[in-house]
Amino acid sequence: MNKALQVLMDRGFTKACTDTDALSDLMDREPVTFYIGTDPTGRSLHIGHMVPFFAAHHLQEFGHNPIALVGNGTAMIGDPSGKTELRKMLTQEQVMDNSRHIKEQLSHVMDFSENPKPGMGKAIMRFNGDWLLDLNYISFLREIGSQFSVNKMLTFESYKQRLERGLSFIEFNYQLLQSYDFLILHRENGARLQIGGDDQWGNIVAGTDLIRRMDGDECYGLTFHLITRADGKKMGKSEQGAIFIDPELLSPYNFYQYWRNVPDEDVIKFMKLFTFMSMDEIADWAKVKNINEAKQKLAFEQTKITHGEEEAEKARDAAKAVFSTGGDVSGMPSIELAASDLEKGIGVIDLFSSTDLCKTKSDARRLIQDGGASINGEKVPGIDLVVDSSFVKDGDMILKAGKKRFFRIIVK
Repeated sequence: MNKALQVLMDRGFTKACTDTDALSDLMDREPVTFYIGTDPTGRSLHIGHMVPFFAAHHLQEFGHNPIALVGNGTAMIGDPSGKTELRKMLTQEQVMDNSRHIKEQLSHVMDFSENPKPGMGKAIMRFNGDWLLDLNYISFLREIGSQFSVNKMLTFESYKQRLERGLSFIEFNYQLLQSYDFLILHRENGARLQIGGDDQWGNIVAGTDLIRRMDGDECYGLTFHLITRADGKKMGKSEQGAIFIDPELLSPYNFYQYWRNVPDEDVIKFMKLFTFMSMDEIADWAKVKNINEAKQKLAFEQTKITHGEEEAEKARDAAKAVFSTGGDVSGMPSIELAASDLEKGIGVIDLFSSTDLCKTKSDARRLIQDGGASINGEKVPGIDLVVDSSFVKDGDMILKAGKKRFFRIIVK
């Protein structure tokens, strides 16, 4: 087995391949150009989106050449794969703004520099709007549409699921467009492999078939497991919502806390998938008796990759300050509150709803009534509590929702 493919298997990425032996032989003979796409339907990826890009990191480390394809063209339509409803239609300006944010986020796991370190592959980024946005529809139907069988398309799971709820014609075109992406990247950049989540299997296979029909070349598809947590939650989701990469949508502290609080059974699995730690180092952590130490290591390594070492250290110190003694709380999500406002007193519902802990006053009311709210370690006795300056300790107040969510009020 090719060494790069073996690493992906050992770390738990791979689900299916169109021809494992042939792909392995090709990768043994020469560096392979491969691509992974993402549609910029929002300004940020969440951690569940990142699995194929972490796999791409390992392939690049072995000298293979990644193409990160940002679908600023296909995002104007939306992929029905894994979706139960039609995506919200975006303007071209929204799509391009999202694309700029995503490019920066992907640079955390892939090296897009002009001169990568010796032995690494060279990564580039392309945008499929370059060939899709001005496409002549009639010519496209004659050249590309004629190569597809509707009967075969309807056998793929992504379409079968949507047919039950309604599949729009605009979405039905998506597989043709993604296949066309592969064809263009094969012709212009020599791409021989497409990688992606397992929900992309039908689209990827369609792309390899299109290239074989039109150019007579053999290309390959490789898919990865759609990651779920041991507690049944979808990877990249929490009680607060999606675990976004963008620090403006989710603070580095809350990002750190997500990893710090994953189920025990997932810690080693996630080290393999979501960090760059060696398998030997991960094996050593698997022997550690205190699982919380391993969780802290996972949280630190993943936060360092996503937000940088300085933010990872701040998040770690803030967590230590809350859960143990000592440490720096500056990395904790916070807002500033004027001391004069506290002199008059603030209703506890208003205080909690002004933070990230509660989205609305109704959420804050339920949290307090259920006994899940505390200030500086003391349980909030009821919804009628008025918070004043007597609650301030060392210039701030630490609010807590549930067992693991914290927020700092800085009083000035």
